[in-house]
Amino acid sequence: MLYADYAGSEACRSCHSKEYADWSTSPMHRMTRLAGAADDRAPFDGEAYTMGPDRVTMDRRGGERFMHLESARAGDRLFRITKIIGGRYREDFAGLDVTSGAAPAGELIMPVSWLLYARTWRYKGYSVMVPARPGLGAGPAWSVNCLPCHNTLPSLWMLYDDLFGPGAPAYQGSISDDLLPPTRSWPVVATDAAGLAAAVRGEVARLGAVVPATLPLPSVLTRAMHATRTRLDAAALVEIGVGCEACHGGARAHAEDPLVRPVFGVRSPLVRVGPAPPAAASRAERINRACARCHTVLFSHYPYTWEGALRGGAAPGGSSINSGEARDFLLGGCAAAMSCADCHDPHGEDARAKLAALGTLAGNALCVRCHSALASSAAVAAHTHHRPDGPGAVCLDCHMPRKNMGLDARLTRYHRIGSPTDDARVLGDRPLECAACHPTSSVEALAGAMERWWGRRYDRAILRDLYGDDLSAGVLAATLARGKPHEVAAAIGLLAAGRVTSALPAILPALWNDYPLVRYFAKRAIEEMTGTPLPLDVEAPADAIRAAVTTLRLSPPHPAPR
Repeated sequence: MLYADYAGSEACRSCHSKEYADWSTSPMHRMTRLAGAADDRAPFDGEAYTMGPDRVTMDRRGGERFMHLESARAGDRLFRITKIIGGRYREDFAGLDVTSGAAPAGELIMPVSWLLYARTWRYKGYSVMVPARPGLGAGPAWSVNCLPCHNTLPSLWMLYDDLFGPGAPAYQGSISDDLLPPTRSWPVVATDAAGLAAAVRGEVARLGAVVPATLPLPSVLTRAMHATRTRLDAAALVEIGVGCEACHGGARAHAEDPLVRPVFGVRSPLVRVGPAPPAAASRAERINRACARCHTVLFSHYPYTWEGALRGGAAPGGSSINSGEARDFLLGGCAAAMSCADCHDPHGEDARAKLAALGTLAGNALCVRCHSALASSAAVAAHTHHRPDGPGAVCLDCHMPRKNMGLDARLTRYHRIGSPTDDARVLGDRPLECAACHPTSSVEALAGAMERWWGRRYDRAILRDLYGDDLSAGVLAATLARGKPHEVAAAIGLLAAGRVTSALPAILPALWNDYPLVRYFAKRAIEEMTGTPLPLDVEAPADAIRAAVTTLRLSPPHPAPR
Protein backbone atom coordinates (compact mmCIF):
# COMPACT_ATOMS: atom_id res chain seq x y z
CA MET A 1 0.00 0.00 0.00
CA LEU A 2 2.90 2.35 0.79
CA TYR A 3 5.75 3.20 -1.57
CA ALA A 4 8.14 1.16 0.57
CA ASP A 5 5.96 -1.93 0.03
CA TYR A 6 6.74 -1.99 -3.71
CA ALA A 7 9.69 -3.75 -5.33
CA GLY A 8 9.10 -3.13 -9.07
CA SER A 9 8.36 -5.68 -11.79
CA GLU A 10 12.01 -6.64 -12.22
CA ALA A 11 11.88 -8.30 -8.79
CA CYS A 12 9.27 -10.73 -10.18
CA ARG A 13 11.37 -11.89 -13.11
CA SER A 14 13.48 -14.66 -11.58
CA CYS A 15 10.57 -16.67 -10.14
CA HIS A 16 7.80 -15.78 -12.60
CA SER A 17 9.76 -15.89 -15.84
CA LYS A 18 6.87 -16.80 -18.17
CA GLU A 19 4.52 -14.18 -16.75
CA TYR A 20 7.31 -11.61 -16.87
CA ALA A 21 8.11 -12.46 -20.49
CA ASP A 22 4.43 -12.18 -21.49
CA TRP A 23 4.05 -8.91 -19.60
CA SER A 24 7.22 -7.36 -21.04
CA THR A 25 5.68 -7.18 -24.53
CA SER A 26 2.09 -6.62 -23.41
CA PRO A 27 -0.11 -3.54 -23.89
CA MET A 28 -0.01 -3.08 -20.10
CA HIS A 29 3.75 -2.72 -20.00
CA ARG A 30 3.66 -0.52 -23.09
CA MET A 31 0.92 1.68 -21.65
CA THR A 32 3.54 4.39 -21.06
CA ARG A 33 7.06 4.40 -22.48
CA LEU A 34 9.92 6.85 -22.46
CA ALA A 35 10.17 8.35 -25.91
CA GLY A 36 13.93 7.95 -26.15
CA ALA A 37 13.80 4.18 -25.72
CA ALA A 38 10.40 3.35 -27.19
CA ASP A 39 9.77 1.26 -30.29
CA ASP A 40 7.18 3.74 -31.48
CA ARG A 41 5.38 3.24 -34.78
CA ALA A 42 4.10 6.74 -35.47
CA PRO A 43 5.89 8.30 -38.45
CA PHE A 44 7.53 11.51 -37.28
CA ASP A 45 8.57 12.22 -40.87
CA GLY A 46 7.52 15.80 -41.43
CA GLU A 47 3.83 15.10 -42.08
CA ALA A 48 1.47 17.91 -41.12
CA TYR A 49 -2.01 17.50 -39.67
CA THR A 50 -4.56 20.31 -40.04
CA MET A 51 -7.71 20.98 -38.07
CA GLY A 52 -9.59 24.20 -38.69
CA PRO A 53 -7.12 27.09 -38.73
CA ASP A 54 -4.47 25.12 -36.83
CA ARG A 55 -1.71 22.77 -37.90
CA VAL A 56 0.76 20.48 -36.18
CA THR A 57 3.85 19.01 -37.86
CA MET A 58 5.53 15.84 -36.60
CA ASP A 59 9.25 15.44 -37.28
CA ARG A 60 12.59 14.29 -35.82
CA ARG A 61 15.55 16.41 -34.92
CA GLY A 62 18.79 14.89 -33.76
CA GLY A 63 17.15 11.58 -32.95
CA GLU A 64 14.34 13.12 -30.89
CA ARG A 65 10.69 13.54 -31.83
CA PHE A 66 8.97 16.92 -31.97
CA MET A 67 5.56 18.38 -32.65
CA HIS A 68 5.38 21.93 -34.00
CA LEU A 69 1.97 23.43 -33.28
CA GLU A 70 0.80 26.46 -35.25
CA SER A 71 -2.38 27.68 -33.59
CA ALA A 72 -4.55 30.68 -34.32
CA ARG A 73 -5.24 30.96 -30.59
CA ALA A 74 -2.00 29.82 -28.91
CA GLY A 75 0.52 30.87 -31.54
CA ASP A 76 3.54 28.79 -32.54
CA ARG A 77 4.69 26.20 -30.00
CA LEU A 78 7.40 23.55 -30.26
CA PHE A 79 7.12 20.39 -28.13
CA ARG A 80 9.73 17.72 -27.54
CA ILE A 81 8.07 14.33 -27.12
CA THR A 82 8.90 12.70 -23.79
CA LYS A 83 6.32 9.92 -23.38
CA ILE A 84 4.42 7.57 -25.67
CA ILE A 85 1.12 6.31 -24.29
CA GLY A 86 -0.63 3.18 -25.54
CA GLY A 87 0.28 1.08 -28.53
CA ARG A 88 -2.45 -1.43 -29.35
CA TYR A 89 -4.96 0.71 -31.23
CA ARG A 90 -3.25 4.10 -31.17
CA GLU A 91 -0.28 6.00 -29.80
CA ASP A 92 -0.77 9.17 -27.76
CA PHE A 93 2.05 11.48 -26.74
CA ALA A 94 3.19 13.77 -23.92
CA GLY A 95 5.81 16.44 -24.39
CA LEU A 96 7.58 19.47 -23.01
CA ASP A 97 7.15 22.95 -24.43
CA VAL A 98 10.62 23.88 -25.69
CA THR A 99 9.54 27.00 -27.53
CA SER A 100 12.20 29.67 -27.14
CA GLY A 101 11.33 31.77 -24.11
CA ALA A 102 8.44 29.53 -22.98
CA ALA A 103 7.90 29.21 -19.24
CA PRO A 104 8.24 25.66 -17.85
CA ALA A 105 4.83 24.01 -17.88
CA GLY A 106 5.54 20.34 -17.28
CA GLU A 107 4.64 17.54 -19.67
CA LEU A 108 1.46 18.18 -21.64
CA ILE A 109 -0.73 15.84 -23.67
CA MET A 110 -0.10 16.44 -27.35
CA PRO A 111 -3.01 17.41 -29.60
CA VAL A 112 -2.86 14.47 -32.02
CA SER A 113 -2.73 10.66 -31.86
CA TRP A 114 -1.48 8.10 -34.36
CA LEU A 115 -4.15 5.50 -35.18
CA LEU A 116 -2.39 2.18 -35.65
CA TYR A 117 -5.41 0.46 -37.22
CA ALA A 118 -5.92 3.23 -39.81
CA ARG A 119 -2.32 4.49 -40.13
CA THR A 120 -3.36 8.11 -39.87
CA TRP A 121 -3.26 11.02 -37.45
CA ARG A 122 -6.34 12.16 -35.53
CA TYR A 123 -7.16 14.83 -32.98
CA LYS A 124 -6.46 13.31 -29.58
CA GLY A 125 -9.74 14.36 -27.95
CA TYR A 126 -11.87 12.57 -30.50
CA SER A 127 -11.09 9.19 -28.95
CA VAL A 128 -13.89 9.91 -26.46
CA MET A 129 -17.33 11.47 -26.58
CA VAL A 130 -16.54 15.18 -26.76
CA PRO A 131 -18.29 17.67 -29.06
CA ALA A 132 -16.55 19.01 -32.15
CA ARG A 133 -13.67 21.36 -31.43
CA PRO A 134 -12.64 24.43 -33.46
CA GLY A 135 -8.91 23.79 -33.51
CA LEU A 136 -5.82 22.25 -31.93
CA GLY A 137 -4.16 22.84 -28.60
CA ALA A 138 -1.77 21.12 -26.24
CA GLY A 139 -2.83 19.97 -22.81
CA PRO A 140 -3.96 19.00 -20.29
CA ALA A 141 -1.08 18.06 -17.97
CA TRP A 142 0.07 14.45 -18.33
CA SER A 143 0.79 14.05 -14.62
CA VAL A 144 -2.73 15.07 -13.62
CA ASN A 145 -4.83 13.33 -16.26
CA CYS A 146 -3.04 10.28 -17.65
CA LEU A 147 -0.43 9.26 -15.10
CA PRO A 148 -2.47 7.29 -12.52
CA CYS A 149 -4.01 4.56 -14.66
CA HIS A 150 -1.20 4.32 -17.19
CA ASN A 151 1.61 3.80 -14.68
CA THR A 152 2.28 2.11 -11.34
CA LEU A 153 1.64 4.04 -8.12
CA PRO A 154 1.28 2.95 -4.49
CA SER A 155 -2.35 2.06 -3.90
CA LEU A 156 -2.69 4.39 -0.90
CA TRP A 157 -2.06 7.39 -3.16
CA MET A 158 -5.25 6.58 -5.02
CA LEU A 159 -7.41 6.27 -1.89
CA TYR A 160 -7.08 9.71 -0.30
CA ASP A 161 -10.46 10.94 -1.55
CA ASP A 162 -12.20 7.67 -0.59
CA LEU A 163 -10.79 7.94 2.93
CA PHE A 164 -11.78 11.62 3.17
CA GLY A 165 -15.35 10.98 2.03
CA PRO A 166 -17.87 13.41 0.52
CA GLY A 167 -16.48 16.82 -0.37
CA ALA A 168 -12.95 15.65 -1.11
CA PRO A 169 -11.06 17.90 -3.53
CA ALA A 170 -10.36 16.53 -6.99
CA TYR A 171 -6.96 15.03 -7.71
CA GLN A 172 -5.47 12.23 -9.79
CA GLY A 173 -7.04 9.54 -7.63
CA SER A 174 -10.54 10.81 -8.33
CA ILE A 175 -10.20 10.79 -12.12
CA SER A 176 -11.05 7.10 -12.29
CA ASP A 177 -14.59 7.58 -11.00
CA ASP A 178 -16.28 4.24 -10.39
CA LEU A 179 -19.70 5.78 -9.74
CA LEU A 180 -20.96 2.46 -8.44
CA PRO A 181 -24.24 2.29 -6.52
CA PRO A 182 -23.85 1.79 -2.76
CA THR A 183 -24.84 -1.87 -3.02
CA ARG A 184 -21.90 -2.52 -5.36
CA SER A 185 -19.31 -0.22 -3.78
CA TRP A 186 -16.60 -1.40 -1.43
CA PRO A 187 -16.10 0.80 1.62
CA VAL A 188 -12.68 2.33 2.29
CA VAL A 189 -12.25 2.74 6.04
CA ALA A 190 -9.38 4.02 8.17
CA THR A 191 -8.81 1.45 10.94
CA ASP A 192 -5.98 3.40 12.66
CA ALA A 193 -6.44 7.15 12.13
CA ALA A 194 -3.24 8.21 13.88
CA GLY A 195 -1.13 5.58 12.16
CA LEU A 196 -2.68 6.37 8.78
CA ALA A 197 -2.03 10.11 9.21
CA ALA A 198 1.63 9.38 9.95
CA ALA A 199 1.87 7.07 6.91
CA VAL A 200 0.28 9.65 4.60
CA ARG A 201 2.69 12.32 5.82
CA GLY A 202 5.55 10.00 4.91
CA GLU A 203 4.16 9.33 1.43
CA VAL A 204 3.60 13.03 0.77
CA ALA A 205 7.20 13.74 1.81
CA ARG A 206 8.29 11.74 -1.25
CA LEU A 207 6.70 14.49 -3.33
CA GLY A 208 8.63 17.19 -1.49
CA ALA A 209 5.70 18.40 0.60
CA VAL A 210 5.69 18.79 4.39
CA VAL A 211 2.52 18.14 6.41
CA PRO A 212 2.60 19.18 10.10
CA ALA A 213 2.32 16.28 12.53
CA THR A 214 -0.29 18.20 14.55
CA LEU A 215 -2.96 18.05 11.86
CA PRO A 216 -5.84 15.56 12.15
CA LEU A 217 -6.38 12.90 9.50
CA PRO A 218 -8.92 14.85 7.35
CA SER A 219 -6.52 17.80 7.08
CA VAL A 220 -3.62 15.48 6.32
CA LEU A 221 -5.63 13.88 3.52
CA THR A 222 -6.54 17.31 2.11
CA ARG A 223 -2.87 18.32 2.06
CA ALA A 224 -1.97 14.98 0.47
CA MET A 225 -4.49 15.43 -2.35
CA HIS A 226 -3.21 18.94 -3.03
CA ALA A 227 0.42 17.79 -3.03
CA THR A 228 -0.38 14.88 -5.33
CA ARG A 229 -2.22 17.09 -7.79
CA THR A 230 0.52 19.72 -7.94
CA ARG A 231 3.74 17.74 -7.39
CA LEU A 232 3.29 14.23 -8.76
CA ASP A 233 5.48 13.43 -11.75
CA ALA A 234 7.33 10.50 -13.32
CA ALA A 235 10.11 10.64 -10.72
CA ALA A 236 7.66 9.59 -7.99
CA LEU A 237 6.33 6.50 -9.79
CA VAL A 238 7.01 2.94 -8.71
CA GLU A 239 7.65 2.38 -12.43
CA ILE A 240 6.69 3.70 -15.85
CA GLY A 241 3.82 1.78 -17.39
CA VAL A 242 1.48 -0.73 -15.76
CA GLY A 243 3.69 -3.07 -13.76
CA CYS A 244 3.00 -6.30 -11.92
CA GLU A 245 2.24 -4.50 -8.67
CA ALA A 246 -0.36 -2.22 -10.24
CA CYS A 247 -2.64 -5.28 -10.03
CA HIS A 248 -1.04 -7.51 -7.37
CA GLY A 249 -0.23 -4.73 -4.91
CA GLY A 250 3.08 -4.02 -3.22
CA ALA A 251 5.10 -7.25 -3.31
CA ARG A 252 8.39 -6.36 -1.66
CA ALA A 253 7.65 -8.66 1.29
CA HIS A 254 6.81 -11.49 -1.13
CA ALA A 255 10.02 -10.91 -3.11
CA GLU A 256 12.02 -11.17 0.11
CA ASP A 257 10.05 -14.17 1.43
CA PRO A 258 7.98 -16.17 -1.10
CA LEU A 259 5.85 -17.57 1.73
CA VAL A 260 4.34 -14.10 2.17
CA ARG A 261 1.77 -14.18 -0.62
CA PRO A 262 0.69 -10.96 -2.36
CA VAL A 263 -3.01 -10.20 -2.61
CA PHE A 264 -5.10 -8.31 -5.13
CA GLY A 265 -6.63 -6.07 -2.49
CA VAL A 266 -5.23 -3.75 0.15
CA ARG A 267 -3.89 -5.56 3.20
CA SER A 268 -2.91 -3.14 5.96
CA PRO A 269 -3.48 -2.49 9.68
CA LEU A 270 -4.20 1.13 8.73
CA VAL A 271 -6.94 0.76 6.10
CA ARG A 272 -9.65 -1.70 5.16
CA VAL A 273 -10.88 -1.81 1.58
CA GLY A 274 -13.83 -4.08 0.97
CA PRO A 275 -16.17 -6.13 3.11
CA ALA A 276 -15.57 -7.08 6.72
CA PRO A 277 -14.33 -9.66 7.31
CA PRO A 278 -12.12 -9.69 4.17
CA ALA A 279 -12.91 -13.39 3.68
CA ALA A 280 -16.42 -12.31 2.66
CA ALA A 281 -15.02 -11.36 -0.76
CA SER A 282 -14.33 -14.05 -3.32
CA ARG A 283 -11.07 -14.27 -5.24
CA ALA A 284 -12.97 -13.30 -8.40
CA GLU A 285 -14.28 -10.17 -6.72
CA ARG A 286 -10.80 -9.13 -5.64
CA ILE A 287 -9.44 -9.64 -9.14
CA ASN A 288 -12.30 -7.64 -10.62
CA ARG A 289 -11.78 -4.79 -8.17
CA ALA A 290 -8.10 -4.72 -9.10
CA CYS A 291 -9.07 -4.30 -12.76
CA ALA A 292 -11.66 -1.68 -11.83
CA ARG A 293 -8.99 0.59 -10.36
CA CYS A 294 -8.49 1.78 -13.92
CA HIS A 295 -11.07 0.17 -16.21
CA THR A 296 -13.87 2.09 -14.57
CA VAL A 297 -14.05 5.45 -16.30
CA LEU A 298 -17.13 7.14 -17.73
CA PHE A 299 -15.03 9.35 -19.99
CA SER A 300 -15.34 12.98 -20.95
CA HIS A 301 -18.45 13.91 -18.95
CA TYR A 302 -20.67 12.77 -21.80
CA PRO A 303 -23.99 12.90 -19.93
CA TYR A 304 -25.67 9.67 -21.01
CA THR A 305 -25.10 6.09 -19.89
CA TRP A 306 -26.80 2.83 -20.79
CA GLU A 307 -30.01 1.87 -19.02
CA GLY A 308 -31.39 5.31 -19.90
CA ALA A 309 -29.48 6.93 -17.05
CA LEU A 310 -27.24 9.95 -16.58
CA ARG A 311 -23.57 10.05 -15.65
CA GLY A 312 -24.25 12.58 -12.90
CA GLY A 313 -27.42 10.91 -11.68
CA ALA A 314 -28.07 8.92 -8.53
CA ALA A 315 -27.63 5.57 -10.30
CA PRO A 316 -25.62 5.94 -13.51
CA GLY A 317 -25.81 3.02 -15.88
CA GLY A 318 -23.05 1.38 -17.87
CA SER A 319 -20.50 3.10 -20.07
CA SER A 320 -20.96 3.23 -23.82
CA ILE A 321 -17.28 3.49 -24.80
CA ASN A 322 -13.96 1.88 -23.97
CA SER A 323 -12.33 1.88 -20.49
CA GLY A 324 -15.42 1.29 -18.38
CA GLU A 325 -15.50 -2.48 -18.83
CA ALA A 326 -14.58 -3.51 -15.28
CA ARG A 327 -17.06 -1.13 -13.68
CA ASP A 328 -19.74 -2.37 -16.06
CA PHE A 329 -18.87 -5.95 -15.16
CA LEU A 330 -19.28 -5.14 -11.45
CA LEU A 331 -22.79 -3.86 -12.21
CA GLY A 332 -23.78 -7.22 -13.67
CA GLY A 333 -24.74 -10.53 -12.14
CA CYS A 334 -21.58 -12.61 -12.49
CA ALA A 335 -18.86 -10.54 -10.81
CA ALA A 336 -18.75 -12.62 -7.62
CA ALA A 337 -18.14 -15.91 -9.40
CA MET A 338 -16.31 -14.99 -12.61
CA SER A 339 -13.28 -12.75 -12.97
CA CYS A 340 -11.96 -10.64 -15.81
CA ALA A 341 -9.08 -13.12 -16.07
CA ASP A 342 -11.50 -15.89 -17.07
CA CYS A 343 -11.71 -14.24 -20.49
CA HIS A 344 -8.70 -11.94 -20.66
CA ASP A 345 -4.99 -12.67 -20.34
CA PRO A 346 -3.88 -10.61 -17.33
CA HIS A 347 -0.17 -10.85 -18.17
CA GLY A 348 0.17 -10.70 -21.95
CA GLU A 349 -1.82 -9.49 -24.93
CA ASP A 350 -5.14 -11.21 -25.50
CA ALA A 351 -5.06 -13.73 -28.33
CA ARG A 352 -7.70 -12.46 -30.72
CA ALA A 353 -8.65 -16.01 -31.78
CA LYS A 354 -9.30 -16.95 -28.15
CA LEU A 355 -11.50 -13.92 -27.57
CA ALA A 356 -13.38 -14.62 -30.79
CA ALA A 357 -14.00 -18.22 -29.70
CA LEU A 358 -15.70 -16.99 -26.53
CA GLY A 359 -18.33 -15.44 -28.78
CA THR A 360 -19.24 -18.83 -30.28
CA LEU A 361 -21.05 -21.90 -29.03
CA ALA A 362 -17.70 -23.15 -27.70
CA GLY A 363 -17.57 -20.15 -25.39
CA ASN A 364 -20.75 -21.28 -23.64
CA ALA A 365 -18.60 -23.72 -21.66
CA LEU A 366 -17.44 -20.79 -19.53
CA CYS A 367 -21.01 -19.90 -18.58
CA VAL A 368 -22.24 -23.42 -17.81
CA ARG A 369 -19.59 -23.78 -15.10
CA CYS A 370 -22.15 -22.00 -12.93
CA HIS A 371 -25.30 -22.28 -15.05
CA SER A 372 -25.09 -26.07 -15.25
CA ALA A 373 -28.84 -26.43 -15.80
CA LEU A 374 -28.30 -24.97 -19.27
CA ALA A 375 -25.65 -27.46 -20.36
CA SER A 376 -27.93 -29.66 -22.48
CA SER A 377 -29.17 -28.83 -25.97
CA ALA A 378 -32.77 -29.20 -24.86
CA ALA A 379 -32.24 -26.71 -22.03
CA VAL A 380 -30.56 -24.25 -24.37
CA ALA A 381 -33.42 -24.48 -26.84
CA ALA A 382 -36.00 -23.91 -24.09
CA HIS A 383 -34.00 -21.01 -22.63
CA THR A 384 -33.20 -19.19 -25.87
CA HIS A 385 -36.13 -20.16 -28.13
CA HIS A 386 -33.47 -20.58 -30.82
CA ARG A 387 -31.76 -23.60 -32.28
CA PRO A 388 -29.25 -24.92 -29.74
CA ASP A 389 -26.64 -25.39 -32.47
CA GLY A 390 -27.16 -21.99 -34.08
CA PRO A 391 -25.91 -18.44 -33.45
CA GLY A 392 -28.99 -17.61 -31.39
CA ALA A 393 -27.70 -19.94 -28.66
CA VAL A 394 -24.39 -18.12 -28.06
CA CYS A 395 -24.45 -16.85 -24.46
CA LEU A 396 -22.33 -13.75 -25.05
CA ASP A 397 -24.37 -12.50 -27.97
CA CYS A 398 -27.43 -12.09 -25.75
CA HIS A 399 -25.85 -11.33 -22.38
CA MET A 400 -22.81 -9.27 -23.49
CA PRO A 401 -24.00 -7.78 -26.80
CA ARG A 402 -21.78 -5.77 -29.10
CA LYS A 403 -23.08 -2.26 -28.64
CA ASN A 404 -20.20 -0.25 -27.15
CA MET A 405 -17.88 2.08 -29.06
CA GLY A 406 -14.45 0.45 -29.31
CA LEU A 407 -11.08 2.08 -29.91
CA ASP A 408 -10.97 1.04 -33.58
CA ALA A 409 -14.35 2.55 -34.59
CA ARG A 410 -16.02 -0.85 -34.35
CA LEU A 411 -18.48 -2.09 -31.76
CA THR A 412 -17.19 -4.05 -28.81
CA ARG A 413 -19.02 -6.00 -26.11
CA TYR A 414 -20.94 -4.31 -23.32
CA HIS A 415 -19.56 -5.84 -20.14
CA ARG A 416 -22.58 -5.42 -17.87
CA ILE A 417 -23.83 -8.98 -17.98
CA GLY A 418 -27.61 -8.98 -18.08
CA SER A 419 -30.54 -10.02 -20.21
CA PRO A 420 -31.82 -8.34 -23.36
CA THR A 421 -35.27 -8.72 -21.80
CA ASP A 422 -34.44 -6.58 -18.73
CA ASP A 423 -36.85 -3.66 -18.35
CA ALA A 424 -33.94 -1.24 -17.88
CA ARG A 425 -32.59 -2.20 -21.29
CA VAL A 426 -35.83 -2.57 -23.22
CA LEU A 427 -37.49 0.56 -21.83
CA GLY A 428 -34.38 2.62 -21.09
CA ASP A 429 -32.21 2.22 -24.15
CA ARG A 430 -32.23 2.14 -27.90
CA PRO A 431 -31.76 -0.16 -29.77
CA LEU A 432 -33.43 -3.32 -28.51
CA GLU A 433 -30.51 -5.71 -28.15
CA CYS A 434 -32.16 -8.46 -30.17
CA ALA A 435 -31.63 -6.19 -33.16
CA ALA A 436 -27.94 -7.12 -33.02
CA CYS A 437 -28.88 -10.38 -34.75
CA HIS A 438 -32.14 -9.15 -36.33
CA PRO A 439 -31.12 -5.77 -37.78
CA THR A 440 -34.18 -5.26 -39.98
CA SER A 441 -36.82 -6.36 -37.46
CA SER A 442 -39.43 -3.95 -36.13
CA VAL A 443 -39.89 -2.74 -32.58
CA GLU A 444 -43.19 -4.57 -32.27
CA ALA A 445 -41.83 -7.81 -33.67
CA LEU A 446 -38.93 -7.98 -31.22
CA ALA A 447 -40.85 -6.71 -28.18
CA GLY A 448 -43.71 -9.09 -28.95
CA ALA A 449 -41.36 -12.07 -29.29
CA MET A 450 -39.74 -11.32 -25.92
CA GLU A 451 -43.17 -11.08 -24.32
CA ARG A 452 -44.37 -14.40 -25.77
CA TRP A 453 -41.19 -16.34 -25.12
CA TRP A 454 -40.21 -15.07 -21.71
CA GLY A 455 -43.50 -13.92 -20.21
CA ARG A 456 -42.57 -10.24 -20.15
CA ARG A 457 -44.80 -7.20 -20.63
CA TYR A 458 -43.46 -3.92 -22.02
CA ASP A 459 -45.29 -0.61 -21.84
CA ARG A 460 -46.02 0.41 -25.45
CA ALA A 461 -46.28 4.08 -24.45
CA ILE A 462 -42.64 4.02 -23.33
CA LEU A 463 -41.61 2.22 -26.50
CA ARG A 464 -43.38 4.89 -28.57
CA ASP A 465 -41.52 7.61 -26.67
CA LEU A 466 -38.29 5.87 -27.63
CA TYR A 467 -39.00 4.82 -31.22
CA GLY A 468 -41.93 6.90 -32.42
CA ASP A 469 -45.63 6.24 -32.80
CA ASP A 470 -45.22 3.57 -35.48
CA LEU A 471 -43.87 0.49 -33.73
CA SER A 472 -43.82 -1.37 -37.03
CA ALA A 473 -40.72 0.68 -37.85
CA GLY A 474 -37.36 -1.03 -37.82
CA VAL A 475 -35.57 -0.85 -34.48
CA LEU A 476 -32.26 0.32 -35.93
CA ALA A 477 -33.82 2.74 -38.41
CA ALA A 478 -35.81 4.38 -35.60
CA THR A 479 -32.69 4.51 -33.43
CA LEU A 480 -30.81 6.35 -36.18
CA ALA A 481 -33.63 8.87 -36.40
CA ARG A 482 -34.31 9.40 -32.69
CA GLY A 483 -31.38 8.03 -30.68
CA LYS A 484 -28.84 9.66 -28.42
CA PRO A 485 -25.36 9.84 -29.96
CA HIS A 486 -24.08 6.61 -28.40
CA GLU A 487 -27.27 4.81 -29.41
CA VAL A 488 -26.85 6.05 -32.98
CA ALA A 489 -23.28 4.70 -33.01
CA ALA A 490 -24.54 1.32 -31.82
CA ALA A 491 -27.21 1.22 -34.53
CA ILE A 492 -24.64 2.16 -37.18
CA GLY A 493 -22.30 -0.60 -36.08
CA LEU A 494 -25.07 -3.20 -36.07
CA LEU A 495 -26.32 -2.17 -39.50
CA ALA A 496 -22.79 -2.44 -40.85
CA ALA A 497 -22.32 -5.87 -39.26
CA GLY A 498 -25.59 -7.02 -40.82
CA ARG A 499 -24.68 -5.48 -44.20
CA VAL A 500 -28.02 -3.63 -44.31
CA THR A 501 -26.97 -1.46 -47.22
CA SER A 502 -30.47 -0.08 -47.64
CA ALA A 503 -29.75 1.93 -44.47
CA LEU A 504 -26.88 3.88 -46.08
CA PRO A 505 -28.95 7.05 -46.71
CA ALA A 506 -30.12 7.04 -43.08
CA ILE A 507 -26.54 6.64 -41.82
CA LEU A 508 -25.22 9.64 -43.78
CA PRO A 509 -26.41 12.34 -41.28
CA ALA A 510 -24.22 10.72 -38.62
CA LEU A 511 -21.21 11.92 -40.63
CA TRP A 512 -21.85 15.43 -39.24
CA ASN A 513 -23.03 14.39 -35.77
CA ASP A 514 -22.13 16.81 -32.97
CA TYR A 515 -19.80 14.12 -31.59
CA PRO A 516 -16.90 13.37 -33.96
CA LEU A 517 -16.47 9.87 -32.52
CA VAL A 518 -19.92 9.04 -33.93
CA ARG A 519 -18.78 10.44 -37.28
CA TYR A 520 -15.85 8.02 -37.29
CA PHE A 521 -18.20 5.11 -36.68
CA ALA A 522 -20.38 6.24 -39.55
CA LYS A 523 -17.41 6.65 -41.89
CA ARG A 524 -16.00 3.22 -41.12
CA ALA A 525 -19.42 1.58 -41.42
CA ILE A 526 -20.05 3.17 -44.82
CA GLU A 527 -16.62 2.08 -46.05
CA GLU A 528 -17.22 -1.49 -44.92
CA MET A 529 -20.71 -1.61 -46.42
CA THR A 530 -19.63 -0.19 -49.78
CA GLY A 531 -16.15 -1.68 -49.93
CA THR A 532 -14.79 1.74 -50.94
CA PRO A 533 -12.78 4.34 -48.97
CA LEU A 534 -14.87 7.39 -48.15
CA PRO A 535 -13.02 10.58 -49.29
CA LEU A 536 -14.33 12.71 -46.45
CA ASP A 537 -12.74 14.63 -43.58
CA VAL A 538 -15.11 13.96 -40.68
CA GLU A 539 -13.26 16.47 -38.49
CA ALA A 540 -14.30 19.32 -40.77
CA PRO A 541 -17.11 21.66 -39.67
CA ALA A 542 -20.54 20.04 -39.87
CA ASP A 543 -21.75 22.34 -42.66
CA ALA A 544 -18.73 21.47 -44.80
CA ILE A 545 -19.28 17.74 -44.27
CA ARG A 546 -22.96 18.06 -45.12
CA ALA A 547 -22.12 19.87 -48.33
CA ALA A 548 -19.46 17.32 -49.27
CA VAL A 549 -21.85 14.43 -48.70
CA THR A 550 -24.20 15.76 -51.39
CA THR A 551 -21.52 14.96 -53.97
CA LEU A 552 -21.04 11.35 -52.86
CA ARG A 553 -22.22 8.45 -54.98
CA LEU A 554 -22.40 5.34 -52.82
CA SER A 555 -22.68 1.99 -54.60
CA PRO A 556 -23.01 -0.85 -52.11
CA PRO A 557 -21.60 -4.13 -53.38
CA HIS A 558 -23.55 -6.21 -50.87
CA PRO A 559 -27.29 -6.78 -51.21
CA ALA A 560 -29.43 -6.14 -48.17
CA PRO A 561 -30.39 -9.33 -46.30
CA ARG A 562 -33.88 -10.64 -46.93
